[in-house]
Amino acid sequence: MCHDCVAGGPSGASRRSFARFLAAGAGLTVLAACTPEASAGVPPSSSSAAPAVTSQVPSPVAAPSVESTTAAVKPPPQAPVPPSATLPGQFSLTDPASPWLVVNKHRPLSPADYVPADLVQPNVRLAVSGEAALLNSTTAAAAEAMFAAAAQDGVSITLASGYRSYGTQVATYNGYVATRGQADADTASARPGYSEHQSGWSFDIGDGGGACGFQPCFADQPAAVWAKANGHRFGFVVRYPWMFHPVTGYYYEPWHLRYIGVDAATDMAARGISTVEEYFGVDAAPGYP
Repeated sequence: MCHDCVAGGPSGASRRSFARFLAAGAGLTVLAACTPEASAGVPPSSSSAAPAVTSQVPSPVAAPSVESTTAAVKPPPQAPVPPSATLPGQFSLTDPASPWLVVNKHRPLSPADYVPADLVQPNVRLAVSGEAALLNSTTAAAAEAMFAAAAQDGVSITLASGYRSYGTQVATYNGYVATRGQADADTASARPGYSEHQSGWSFDIGDGGGACGFQPCFADQPAAVWAKANGHRFGFVVRYPWMFHPVTGYYYEPWHLRYIGVDAATDMAARGISTVEEYFGVDAAPGYP
């Protein structure tokens, strides 16, 4: 509003003359002075601007839509990088002679009847004999170092089950099926050709006192507690940790150790990663396909 347009004008009768003066046309000038000017380039009304707006609307053919432009430049989705990719040395996840071999219910050994070429008996305290006392040479050397370090800390660890051939796994698995049924057997024993024991990279430990062998209470025994806390220093991880059976396919086995190398095992421990599936970036394997 323009409140100052008539300020200081004449009073009384002269006001009527002033009003007639406004009506005669001079008021048009005053009103124009009180009306804000439109910004440069802005049409005074929407109706007069309509033709200009219509002429500026782009033709559907003149420019591609936003959606089509975005689709053309959108990069393809990238596969997540597994934590193990940060290590300087990389190894095969499928070669049975590789320390990074991943064997689970979706990833059988190839060939199914694989036999390690370098099986040896480690110089450790044994609770078994025959093929079950064997490991591949790399795992055997690491086990010797780990058992010796545990002994220095006053903890006695025994080798309770090492290498298991394809034929032995057939008998072991079929025994579980016969006594417990296949569904239950698949949660406790690997099918032939799907066992880490056959690779030579894993073994089961026992406590020197002989308590709780292959039972849940083994988790509280000195051997299990020490191995869980220190195994990574020698390249070992607890392969089937507590509450991760939806990933590994097996319930907690605090006695089952797996060699993956000092760098990888230490990196897993530092990152707080519990399963080799997550660490090496492979799918969970809760059951057989």
